[in-house]
Amino acid sequence: MKKIIKGLLATSAGLCSSIALSANIIVVSHGQANDPFWSVVKNGVEMAAEHTGADVDYRAPETFDMVAMSQLIDAAVNQEPDGLVVSIPDADALGPSIRRAVNAGIPVISINAGSDVSKSLGALLHIGQEEYDAGKVAGEKLKAMGGKKGICVNQEVGNVSLDQRCAGFTEGFGGNVAILPTTNDPSEIESKVRAALDSNPDVDTIMALGASTAGEPTVAAVKSLGLSGDVRVASFDLSADFLKAIVDGDATFAIDQQQFLQGYMAVDFLALNADYGLMPGGNVPSGPNLITAEKAAQVIDLSAKGIR
Repeated sequence: MKKIIKGLLATSAGLCSSIALSANIIVVSHGQANDPFWSVVKNGVEMAAEHTGADVDYRAPETFDMVAMSQLIDAAVNQEPDGLVVSIPDADALGPSIRRAVNAGIPVISINAGSDVSKSLGALLHIGQEEYDAGKVAGEKLKAMGGKKGICVNQEVGNVSLDQRCAGFTEGFGGNVAILPTTNDPSEIESKVRAALDSNPDVDTIMALGASTAGEPTVAAVKSLGLSGDVRVASFDLSADFLKAIVDGDATFAIDQQQFLQGYMAVDFLALNADYGLMPGGNVPSGPNLITAEKAAQVIDLSAKGIR
């Protein structure tokens, strides 16, 4: 009955007159759907499900837990879906489970994290940005703006993608960068950034690796010390409040990897593959895009709506 209904909906939309769009796709990410960043990915997943008629299930561990994530991938493989979407923050931990999916004949697309290992694990393609290169671009930009001593706030040390962002930023900035490890707790991040600035008055640049998680509390720490304008704050990814900070001059820029596209295109590609055998021939770069004050105001509303 479900396939018949989907076929009728597809026909009424003018998408298809004889083939029911009925792909079963499972998405397993390392980021929880209640995380502001990953909620945008999930919004993309859900819109693609609506547009394609695919049955899509989004799953993630409750915390950054590679054992739990590998178990989620294994459980997905046991269900024999028509396609599997995964993020790969730790190839050593997740590789065996991903290879198991590929060996079972399940088409796999990786998103967000894992561009450097995706192909070797058997994924059809990767949708995301080259994190090291994006970090390097950010570092070069901030160095050109006069930065001399920096901090990279890493809220998930061990997440290869975030480690690559800090490494790229360090190279682009010229090497004078300290890594500030934290958890995902914004209160802890604000406190640690404030302490780092108190103990290192020469710091003039801070790179955060997530706008809502680390960027916003970093801006708050800088403002609480009366250092707005003296300490430049930039961040990966977007949030409405961080974009407002850019417009207000309390932050410098954000790096947008358009994670909505990551969720949307992965589901869309796998649905097209299941129904028509279609698949792009290579990786799809969703970013990076530099969002400065000139662009920030344009995307605040879309960020608040969970699209940017």
